[in-house]
Amino acid sequence: MKKAKFSRWLKTALILISYSPSVWVAYTVLLGIAMTLGRLSLAFGIMVSVSALFVGVGIAKYADLKKTAEQPVALSWAIKKSLPLALLAASTITLFWFVFTLIANLLTGEYGKILLFFFNWELSPDLLNRTSTRELANWLYTYANATLIFTLLMLTSFASWFSYPLMLFKDFRYSAAITEGNYRVSRNQAALYQMLGFIFAQAILCSSLTPLLTPVLYMLTANLMYASYQSFFEVSKPETQP
Repeated sequence: MKKAKFSRWLKTALILISYSPSVWVAYTVLLGIAMTLGRLSLAFGIMVSVSALFVGVGIAKYADLKKTAEQPVALSWAIKKSLPLALLAASTITLFWFVFTLIANLLTGEYGKILLFFFNWELSPDLLNRTSTRELANWLYTYANATLIFTLLMLTSFASWFSYPLMLFKDFRYSAAITEGNYRVSRNQAALYQMLGFIFAQAILCSSLTPLLTPVLYMLTANLMYASYQSFFEVSKPETQP
């Protein structure tokens, strides 16, 4: 077996995106619109962002099968298959975030901020008049980049990078997915840390300089998760140029 390399995973992820470009364009546009609602309700924004990330892994599988399988699957198959587990994961991440927020607000005595997690209307004509387009985009999408970093930290701390695709595509139980995933991670730490470092760096960049690319980063992260999983657990892989 070839030694895992982040560069190979990135190349495979880009190839997967090229298999169904129209699907991924629609994915990023719809996600970009939905993410703006996170400024109305952070809880809703986290749910949408995390669900979209994990549904994107299922769509990556669809794109792979569309190009490599003798009997390709429909896009609806990928969405229906991945959505229940994606919603469960998103609910868990949202709950963890709320618990951390609740504890922080209780410790600081800012009890009034607890409900702002569920509803917080800040947009006003005065804000629009005083804010440039880039500042407004930063305001709309910064939470989504923080959500991505938080999700990956929670995933690698309490589960495994490979847990979700193993549970989704191989029907592993949670504990078995953690065990198998951590085994693969332990043998390929350099590649995984390079990938996580790349994603975190891009998330920080999107939080400041390129906020409108936040949905694109989610798309790329979903494909990287599938590409890395595929390199160990799937037989067929998109061919990459040497």
